Amino acid sequence: MNLEEYFARTGYKGSTEKQDLETLTDIFQHHIRAVPFENLSIHCGEKITLELEHVYDKIVRRKRGGWCMENNQLLGWVLKGLGYDTSFLGAYVFNPHQNTYATLMTHLVVKVIIDSKAYIVDAGFGVSYQMWQPMELVSGKDQPQAPGVFRFTEKNGVWYLEKMRRKQYIPNQSFSNSDLLEKKECRKVYMFSLEPRTVEDFRFQCTYLQTSPDSLFTKKSICTLQTTDGFRALIGWTLTETTYNYKENMDLVEFVTLEDEEVEKTLKEKFNITLERKLVPINVKGSYTI
Repeated sequence: MNLEEYFARTGYKGSTEKQDLETLTDIFQHHIRAVPFENLSIHCGEKITLELEHVYDKIVRRKRGGWCMENNQLLGWVLKGLGYDTSFLGAYVFNPHQNTYATLMTHLVVKVIIDSKAYIVDAGFGVSYQMWQPMELVSGKDQPQAPGVFRFTEKNGVWYLEKMRRKQYIPNQSFSNSDLLEKKECRKVYMFSLEPRTVEDFRFQCTYLQTSPDSLFTKKSICTLQTTDGFRALIGWTLTETTYNYKENMDLVEFVTLEDEEVEKTLKEKFNITLERKLVPINVKGSYTI
């Protein structure tokens, strides 16, 4: 495992000498635009493991993506190797359909300290809730980014992340009431504490999320990648391409339903993913919004 090979994977050619916010942001943005957030292993008969060497081989050498425990663990390793002050935190994801936070700590994020300021770096959420810049860990401050306005609030040692989105224009009106569309303009994303975590704290969750019939990730095959002006997502057979702020305070959201034979071609062309095993797409309604 080496950093040069990782940077070749993400296309980053900038400086690695400075441990500053500008460099961190650049490395981070190259990651989220090259490495998809995806759970396709579950739906093509592969097991997701948290050993760093396996994660590295999957994402860097086999040019796959991964979910938060893979993406953020790899990014954390990269940043630590460059000399950044990093640690892992654990979060509880908000379920909009149940209107509550999960009871299981399933989301791993990276905390980075630069010049005595703490930042949250999260390369593993995907779709429109994927931050594009490290977020300063301050309570009550709007932090506008290309995807929308993110904000942390803190109450009694618990931190909450929420996001305000723009209005949406959906040309294909047959999707205007899709359960994939987030209906609220302000959406809770996840909550977390500042207690440091290790990858070991996520072993059970990693197994649960890829085996339980109650898991979102067994109910939907998901692949999502950030672009220079938005993101694209393949959920089951539904391909979504979103362009942020294509008109003033308006995002363009385009939907297409694929045929079975189009899925693998789309993965290659839109996400640069070639699977070694046959994918069985799935999209059980509910529990996931873009």
